[in-house]
Amino acid sequence: MTMAVESPPDLDAKYRRLREIVQSLDSVVVAFSGGVDSALMLQVAADVLGPGRVVAVTGRSASVPDRDLTDAPELARMIGAEHIFLDTDEFTNENYLSNPTNRCYFCKTTLYTHLRSFITERGFKAIVNGINADDLGDFRPGIQAAGEFEVRSPLAEAGLTKADVRALSRRAGLPTADKPASPCLSSRVQYGERITPEKLRRIEAAESFLHELGITHCRVRHHDTIARIEVPPQFFALLTRDDVAARVDSHFRSLGYQYVTLDLRGFRSGSMNEVIAFGAVQPPFRAPGASPVS
Repeated sequence: MTMAVESPPDLDAKYRRLREIVQSLDSVVVAFSGGVDSALMLQVAADVLGPGRVVAVTGRSASVPDRDLTDAPELARMIGAEHIFLDTDEFTNENYLSNPTNRCYFCKTTLYTHLRSFITERGFKAIVNGINADDLGDFRPGIQAAGEFEVRSPLAEAGLTKADVRALSRRAGLPTADKPASPCLSSRVQYGERITPEKLRRIEAAESFLHELGITHCRVRHHDTIARIEVPPQFFALLTRDDVAARVDSHFRSLGYQYVTLDLRGFRSGSMNEVIAFGAVQPPFRAPGASPVS
């Protein structure tokens, strides 16, 4: 006999709050990457509002891995929501291409500019994203852009952490429940080094090679001619095995890297931000219309 797994009371309370927030928005466009957060956001929006008042929109550019562009429409179809691509133009913005520490601000500004035009044309009431409560503690310039465009973050507003999102995704039967995070490819390029489509294709090809080795949680950090590989420590033995190391080195060098390194600190999201003293850069989060934090 299979026993039902009960959700913690605080998780149920957060989930109810999430549904209340979504219900109050009437109709929404979901900024949809196809990752764990935006997938739950879309599933709840479609369930609460009905598929006719929800559309998933995925921004398409050279900074998005091909695998994510392939997965997003199928995931939206499974959830039962309309899906469209919007081609974004951050690669025409010198502020983005020069890759400052607030690069994400310029990327999200471009995305939200397109989405604002879209909701006006389609008559939707709000844009929502998949930012969760844990994201508020990291350096996320895109959150500033969301605030300027009055984009709502219902997961964060309901207090849902990444662990909460994964738990609710499992409960909903979403295939993304255990999906590794997949931020844009530009996040792999060291700040100050210019972003180009060629570099991003190189990074994607390098990470795809690691995936073929069975390493699904990985980052290839691009430092000019150096590839710095981040993987969980349990994969260190595999990558330092003579035959595998030789294959990785040969493949990465064929992509254009002169040096291939293994980061002994292991896999960690947002490691490029470790060079930034960002304590006061990001303003406190508050939902649009909420009272300022005193």
